[in-house]
Amino acid sequence: MNPTTMQIVAAVLFALALIHTFSTKLFDVLSHKMPRHAGLFHLLAEVEVVFGLWAMILALIMLFMTGSQPTLNYLESLNFTEPLFVFAIMVMAGTRAVLQVAGDVVRGMARITPMARGAANYWVVMWLVPLMGSFITEPAAMTLAALLLRDTVFAHAKSDKLLYGSLGLLFVNISIGGTLTSFAAPPVLMVAAAWGWDTSFMLTHFGWKAALAAIVNASLFTAIFYKELAAMPKEASGTRLRRVPLSVVAVHLLLLAGVVASAHYPVVFLGIFLAFMGYSTAYERHQERLILREALLVAFFLAGLVVLGGQQRWWLQPLLMRMDANEVFWGATALTAITDNAALTYLGSLVDGLTLDFKMALVMGAVTGGGLTVVANAPNPAGISILRSRFPGETVNALSLLVAALVPTLIAAAAFRLL
Repeated sequence: MNPTTMQIVAAVLFALALIHTFSTKLFDVLSHKMPRHAGLFHLLAEVEVVFGLWAMILALIMLFMTGSQPTLNYLESLNFTEPLFVFAIMVMAGTRAVLQVAGDVVRGMARITPMARGAANYWVVMWLVPLMGSFITEPAAMTLAALLLRDTVFAHAKSDKLLYGSLGLLFVNISIGGTLTSFAAPPVLMVAAAWGWDTSFMLTHFGWKAALAAIVNASLFTAIFYKELAAMPKEASGTRLRRVPLSVVAVHLLLLAGVVASAHYPVVFLGIFLAFMGYSTAYERHQERLILREALLVAFFLAGLVVLGGQQRWWLQPLLMRMDANEVFWGATALTAITDNAALTYLGSLVDGLTLDFKMALVMGAVTGGGLTVVANAPNPAGISILRSRFPGETVNALSLLVAALVPTLIAAAAFRLL
């Protein structure tokens, strides 16, 4: 490896961004100790701001060191489709119409489940919605699951263990739940075309294992927290809102399907998104507050990850390529905790001559580790953004999340490597 000065600087900034991610609680404490600057510290305590902020610092340093044209050339060379898509899909999936449909499905399945209603709702949300991510995309599934949990489990949880355990479980199951198809999970999407993996291949080599792991994870955590879950209300207060007419639901679902189908073409899905905004304004009485702020913060986070991550190939790719299939599985699982899992699989797709075992181990490791941290998987910041207000001090401790996600991560690893 012969990195340039700029690449070394970018690696240092990337490391500082990771440290910042694990230190958000500190900034929340400082906001109380230094009320004069509380606004700034509250901003720095928001996980979604971290990578966007450090990406701006990188751009400024690059501007100073290399000049305006090389900086612009670098930024223009990056692909910001994913941040734009996640922004659009978060807002659209978080509408009352879409939540009504998802809630009806979850409650319908919960009624035929021989458990207390609160526990049954939790169990269904924790495995069914993540698996739906294989069809409606992972960011949409994360948004739906987080919104369904926010006013039920997370609103009535009496222990931090339930809060962090549920968040870690949700992140892991969302990460593995998108592998039933070849188009819904970002780390799969990065390699599907290059390696010729279609939905049939994903379902037979990845999907059934992921589905089994998701159900086992959800069942285990439901059993662990059953007493607390069973005592919760059957429904959230939000379910008592006026029902959305079927015609409005149909339009929302049609527009959402259009965005999902055009996920690779910003010019198309942003046009559909603008049509959705117009329709939502015209029928405002059938809407709650659109989660525009949360979606913008998540897009800012992911865009920052794209800018910073684009400078990390010089050390990530050689590190991965020195491993065998077994090593790359565990290596990818660990590396995913500090970098977006789609970035890892993308680097693998650039290398010729890889064996099928190596390719499968790389993708399996990338999705297995997708729940360990907020940066591990693109939809994770969306979940943090929606659920953060339910945590003490409205701050999610990164280390507690990591610990909480270990058990479901190991179960997912066992499913992928032993079955």
